[in-house]
Amino acid sequence: MILSDRDIKLYLKEGKITISPFRQECVQPASVDLHLDRTFLIFDTVNHHIIDVKKPVEGLMRRVEIDGDTPFILHPGEFALGATLEEVGVGNDVVGRLEGKSSLGRLGIIIHATAGYLDPGNRLKLTLELSNIGSLPVKLYFNMPIAQMSFSPLSSPCENPYGSKALASKYYGAKEPQASQMWKNFKS
Repeated sequence: MILSDRDIKLYLKEGKITISPFRQECVQPASVDLHLDRTFLIFDTVNHHIIDVKKPVEGLMRRVEIDGDTPFILHPGEFALGATLEEVGVGNDVVGRLEGKSSLGRLGIIIHATAGYLDPGNRLKLTLELSNIGSLPVKLYFNMPIAQMSFSPLSSPCENPYGSKALASKYYGAKEPQASQMWKNFKS
């Protein structure tokens, strides 16, 4: 079951969902619109030619920050990590699903490859895995609508929310885009 606008507002009031900053006008019939933050990570293809998933990725990506007027330009075939302006959190009995905006999809912009899930217990600025599958560069601006978040209640509260000591949660509470930490899966 996906929460309706009425239930999203109720869950916000009860603290089962948190969104900061929250804008009432961003509540849609079954989702909440989220906006683009100003920080991006892009691959440094000049100094790196291959990714080894077993090794830490320090220096593999470089940080780019835009201001209110300067766009981030995503070229065809390019990939970048970005983040939502809003910090979104869910309780131990709620899960969130991040989806793209159809207006951007119609321009060839994909906002996530696989990381569209907000685990119960997590609160963070959601990472965007931005790709341009179109044939023209697209300018992306700080604070523009970039995604939408829907929410679903769990059948019962989870035993081990994301970030608990029982889990090896890699991205708990992230405040900006983080490079992959896949290499931690190979530590023994």
